[in-house]
Amino acid sequence: MLPWDAQGPAEPGSEAAARPRLDQQLGFVLEVDRLKGVLRQSLLRDGSRRENDAEHSWHLALMALVLAEHAAAPVELGRVLGMLVVHDIVEIDAGDTFVYDDAAQATKAQREEAAARRIFGLLPPAQGARLRGLWEEFEARETAEARFAAALDRLQPLLLNFHTGGATWRAHGVRRSQVIARNRSVAEGAPELWAYAARLIDEAVARGYLADG
Repeated sequence: MLPWDAQGPAEPGSEAAARPRLDQQLGFVLEVDRLKGVLRQSLLRDGSRRENDAEHSWHLALMALVLAEHAAAPVELGRVLGMLVVHDIVEIDAGDTFVYDDAAQATKAQREEAAARRIFGLLPPAQGARLRGLWEEFEARETAEARFAAALDRLQPLLLNFHTGGATWRAHGVRRSQVIARNRSVAEGAPELWAYAARLIDEAVARGYLADG
């Protein structure tokens, strides 16, 4: 059983009695379609446009399927996938907070908490609590699954930045020390992936994609 599967009691009575639950579930499904319109700072690899949150979440889920062997500890892949699918849903209300924007980072937790209450609250209570629990687990980074999911979440934009010639780094004047400080937590979830990322950062500086210092 996957962690996002509904386990609560069935709605009692007739088919008509079950409709409110289905209405809530489909209302949530339609609401999260808005994630496709939340733009991130990262460009697509071809540099043609900015990536959206739904594309980012899909990319991370695929990375988890491919790279699970590199996790720091054995992980339950279904739980990792669940976290990656829901981790950015709150950005429908809170927006994507640029990782190097200190002012926006200061209000991020408050904005995302309010968003979590509203968006996960659209679901039937037990199911909403289950998905919100996955989001909270990802944010807390206390389990092997959460640390691995978070490692992928930091590695993916770094890969895109490198392969677009440092487009976002250069646009915002980001420096090597900032990239290391923000991404070294990758090592907690996947040391081998952090070693790869560290080499990529050095290469980015050597190529002029990223300012040293």
